[in-house]
Amino acid sequence: MSISEQQPPQGTDSVTDRLVEANRRYADQFRDPGMDARPVLKVAIVACMDARLDLHAALGLELGDCHTIRNAGGVVTDDTIRSLTISQRALGTRSIVLIHHTGCGLETLTEDFRTQLEDEVGQRPTWSVESFRDVDQDVRQSMNRVRTSPFLAHSDDVRGFVFDVHTGLLREITTE
Repeated sequence: MSISEQQPPQGTDSVTDRLVEANRRYADQFRDPGMDARPVLKVAIVACMDARLDLHAALGLELGDCHTIRNAGGVVTDDTIRSLTISQRALGTRSIVLIHHTGCGLETLTEDFRTQLEDEVGQRPTWSVESFRDVDQDVRQSMNRVRTSPFLAHSDDVRGFVFDVHTGLLREITTE
């Protein structure tokens, strides 16, 4: 039974409490697999944080196979480059897979979102929304950011895809 189908434990009403309780049950069965932080397949995957993307299942991955970096839109930002640089230079990854998806929420936002936040909280975010209208073009832009970063040691095996949230299929995006 998934956490969303479970009733909260007695005396609690928090989703976080349910997650912590689920972790206790997980830990009861957990056995240290003896792995280190280096991914077996030497691949880092950058993908959207969208809850509809079950990357391990969709790509046939097991625990320890890859590094997974997720953010809104799966876009390559400075922080993504930071994570990829550490993944490559400290932990041995060589390949990078970028995965955006159909029906992404970033297609509905604009940079005006930052202005709305400034009006609401009295401070303008220092980060960009990174919204886009054309998912294919944004995958190309992300691939270009990875390939041109001076910090990444390996940029020869960078591929980009769009995951279709209705079919579960990946569609590869080329730079042409």
